[in-house]
Amino acid sequence: MVKKNLVIAHGGGPTPVINASLAGVIMEAQKHTKIDKILAARGGIEGLLAGNLTDLSDMSPEDIDLLKNTPGSAIGTCRYKVTEKDYSRTTDVLQKHNIGYFFYNGGNDSMDTCHKVSLLANDIAVIGIPKTIDNDLGGTDHCPGFGSAARYAAVTALELGMDIRALPIHVCVLEIMGRNAGWLVGATALARTQGFKAPQLICFPERPFDEGKFLNDVQRLWDSQKGIVIAASEGLVDHKGNTIADSGLTDGFGHKIPGGVAQTLSNLIISKLHIKSRSEKPGLIGRASKLLVSPVDREEAFEAGKISVQQAASGKTGFMVGIKRLSNDPYRVKFELVELDKVANYEKKLPDHFINADGNNVTDEFIEYCRPLTGGDFPDYFNIDNYE
Repeated sequence: MVKKNLVIAHGGGPTPVINASLAGVIMEAQKHTKIDKILAARGGIEGLLAGNLTDLSDMSPEDIDLLKNTPGSAIGTCRYKVTEKDYSRTTDVLQKHNIGYFFYNGGNDSMDTCHKVSLLANDIAVIGIPKTIDNDLGGTDHCPGFGSAARYAAVTALELGMDIRALPIHVCVLEIMGRNAGWLVGATALARTQGFKAPQLICFPERPFDEGKFLNDVQRLWDSQKGIVIAASEGLVDHKGNTIADSGLTDGFGHKIPGGVAQTLSNLIISKLHIKSRSEKPGLIGRASKLLVSPVDREEAFEAGKISVQQAASGKTGFMVGIKRLSNDPYRVKFELVELDKVANYEKKLPDHFINADGNNVTDEFIEYCRPLTGGDFPDYFNIDNYE
């Protein structure tokens, strides 16, 4: 039997559970006699092109468990779009290091990279492992990383709402990541638990931002109650598709880098309605916190890594490991393979049936979809209204 080496790389922004998938790959690969070395590309596909590989073959069970529970990307990642000039270099590196199994853990752009590698290397098993807090990857019910980020967004909205409720002297705009998809900002609706009501408004990138309607909604709420939380997606656009807050910068894939939606909306409330307002932006903290990791999310990420190795070892190539939901209550899923060419560069937005008719809230159907992914109940807090 000819042994081949395995290499795994991370692409795009880290998630709270991306290392759980890496841990799953390592643990499973150690069981397969046809796999020799377990190599990690340091810094994503750029690290692979540079030949910057680290041997993780002898990682101990204790370190694998530690890795599984470590946020960020332990091996580093990148935002780099593979071009034709990189093709020959890619194949040279794979051949030089006797690679027989290639895994790329990332979102829709990373699945495009993975697809290109699968077309280049006919004798290598190539499998994509889904990852993104944005939850915008096609071919899967949801993405590992989303559940934990959703839990963070919801608990943040809950606790921010409690602060604003205690001193109700302003409107607070909470900016949530998610680029062009509203899955994550929608998850803040799960904060409405135990009798708490924040956020009172949700602004989705799937709905063009209408300044007049937005200000009317804020004024209507302010007239009936003091102390309002608005959850706004970082990727809000107007009717012409222009970003509400544009930094003028783009990332390695050509995506616009948001420039501060929360502050923009807060300034609008102050200047147009003369209501005190402030902005909050947890930003990267929401994808780096271990404290609010969803156990469901972590285990699914780990399983996705394991299954990717199992499928590659059985001869499968050119696929991504997807998750299919079987039921909400009890929550059950199964893993399945999805062709890479069906998910590469495809962006799955929040569908209409998950957004209410006014475009400023989620539906009950979304709550039923999202709740199981966040890993159970949120912390219990005292609510004085229960004594009224």
